Amino acid sequence: MTTTSTPPVELTIEGMTCASCANRIERKLNKLPGVTASVNYATESASVTLPADLAVDDAIRTIEAAGYGARLPEPPGADTDELAPLRRRLIVSTVLAVPVVALSMVPVLQFPGWQWAVLVLALPVAVWGAWPFHRAAAINARHGAATMDTLVSVGVAAATVWSVWALVFGGAGHIGMQMAFSWFPHPGAAPEPYFEVAAAVTVFLLAGRYFEARAKDRSGAALQALLALGAPTARVLRDGVETEVPTAALQVGDRFVVRPGERIATDGTITDGTSAIDTSVMTGEAVPVEVGTGDTVTGATVNVGGRLIVEATRVGQDTELARIGRLVVSAQTGKAEVQRLADRVSAVFVPIVMGLAVLTLIGWLLLTGDVQAAFTAAVATLVIACPCALGLATPTALLVGTGRGSQLGILIRGPQVLEATRRIDTVVLDKTGTVTTGKMSVHQVTAVGGETDTRVLALAAAAEAGSEHPIARAITAAATDHPTADTFQSTAGLGVQAVVDDTLVLVGRPAWLTDQWAITIPEAVTDAVRTAEQGGATAVVVAWDGAARGVISVADTIAPTSPDAIRRLHDMGLRTIMLTGDAEDVARTVAAEVGIDDVEAEVRPEDKYRTVTRLQQQGRSVAMIGDGVNDAAALAAADLGIAMGSGTDAAMEAADITLIRADLSAAADAIALARRTLGTIKVNLFWAFAYNVAAIPLAMAGLLNPMIAGAAMALSSVFVVSNSLRLRTFQPR
Repeated sequence: MTTTSTPPVELTIEGMTCASCANRIERKLNKLPGVTASVNYATESASVTLPADLAVDDAIRTIEAAGYGARLPEPPGADTDELAPLRRRLIVSTVLAVPVVALSMVPVLQFPGWQWAVLVLALPVAVWGAWPFHRAAAINARHGAATMDTLVSVGVAAATVWSVWALVFGGAGHIGMQMAFSWFPHPGAAPEPYFEVAAAVTVFLLAGRYFEARAKDRSGAALQALLALGAPTARVLRDGVETEVPTAALQVGDRFVVRPGERIATDGTITDGTSAIDTSVMTGEAVPVEVGTGDTVTGATVNVGGRLIVEATRVGQDTELARIGRLVVSAQTGKAEVQRLADRVSAVFVPIVMGLAVLTLIGWLLLTGDVQAAFTAAVATLVIACPCALGLATPTALLVGTGRGSQLGILIRGPQVLEATRRIDTVVLDKTGTVTTGKMSVHQVTAVGGETDTRVLALAAAAEAGSEHPIARAITAAATDHPTADTFQSTAGLGVQAVVDDTLVLVGRPAWLTDQWAITIPEAVTDAVRTAEQGGATAVVVAWDGAARGVISVADTIAPTSPDAIRRLHDMGLRTIMLTGDAEDVARTVAAEVGIDDVEAEVRPEDKYRTVTRLQQQGRSVAMIGDGVNDAAALAAADLGIAMGSGTDAAMEAADITLIRADLSAAADAIALARRTLGTIKVNLFWAFAYNVAAIPLAMAGLLNPMIAGAAMALSSVFVVSNSLRLRTFQPR
């Protein structure tokens, strides 16, 4: 029996407080029959693939049954301040906690009965301020689970209960009692209240959570800004009259007006007008692109020149902007293997820490008999071990890295791509449209028989003006001025003939001129053809009045950034191989010009796939960069597939990374960014693991005051998020 699935649904998750919460929700969703779910703590979202017989409401009810909230995301640009409640709780708790800590730590401030004033100030912090931790711990306990919130809640509650007991029953409540702050617990001392621990730990953790949330908000700002870039309205032409309608109401085939300075409402084709389009939002390129009738334009780009009339070809979720948004969200909500390892560690970490805290309490009681020292060490162990940093290490770096990539025109399909960039040692490149521009241009005109280069080019352009062949377009574009042909006829694959100013002009292959028209090819023309072909160009002969008059050599133009891009790939330690269907001479000429290591010419599409698999069988990890349908199989087979944004949909669907900017240097940028992101993840994970490995034994040994432990735990999470935010400054070389 086959179960059909619907496209993945993105849900916003509410109430998650740590990576363990995300793990719980993910496990609950994946227990539903036919459901595949990935929950991301950093983005506070879930990507859920549902079978056809389950609705989104079923997934939301499952999440709510686990004690959390879920809803469909707000539309881009929605005005919501989700940090406001947390900010308010932090401010009130801080105002109350400051005098608590000051009175508890500075004896000179301790007036008679000060400890009872501290009780009044600290209780609201320990109960209301820490309520998010208590609530989450209670929900998890009801489901037989323990999370980071359990550690915090138990630690704060224990410190508060101990303090009340010390005041009421332990003798700490007598008027005139004084207490000084110590970095370390004092075994054998009289019972003392720990209100400052409960209050300060709560404030530190609320502050850490607030700054984490704000940083996550900032790290996702690149995507939010990208999705909000679309024009809100469009002026549609109906019966020759402009009518302003919401962009969401546009339909395929609608013609709309774009004035200078306005954003283009949706993807379409220009039906009237010429202008320049600022495509920097999509490609990262600052130089506007000249466009005219027949050219395609992308929604959200800016018209910086003249008035345009555009016919909508893609609307709503089918637009390029929407597709980019889906790719980036998909990348951010996925999980890399290193993150799955961190998730597995987090899942068992909390129960282990709670067990260690109990062992610490029992061990201190058995060894010293000092209840206060035992309690202090156990609380410090609980508070310092929260695995927040571990849960944030990967997703925050991934969030910022993919967001920065979207700003640079680099779309990373998923987190597994990051690990692939680390392993690759060989880059296989398609030639046309990747190393070269994919556009033919005239390289040289050679006139013979006393003719001039200008006349040869002008008559050839007049004859080729009626053809759509790439060579014809290159010749026509190269001639600044040419006469008009009276008649035109094309012989497929061989040449064209036209009557220009009562003269029959022929442009085509030498063999066609000889066989079809009995024109003798002089040695000078033969030499010029041979020289052009040896240089990697295609040569056509121009003839009129029954004689060959010149040779025009046309070649695909090497992209100006390709040599530097190849150099950068070499600097990363990567071997480069170019695959092309072109002749050997053409391929080697191009490879030599840009510095590519090896060439395989005259290959068919299936040969590209076989080349990639052969290299993999030789033990190489292969990245494939291409743009055409004929590259799709090789892109899919490669360890890392990179598609040029100017290419076909098939190529982009098969690739791991899509470059919106049709520029080989963007491929080097993409690999560099992915490797930098992976490096940031590794630093984050090292810090998170090292922090816990070093701090827990110190706390168990009674060498840490619980308040210092709480501050250290909060700072570890802030460090991880701040380190990830450094990726926002990544700049291409």
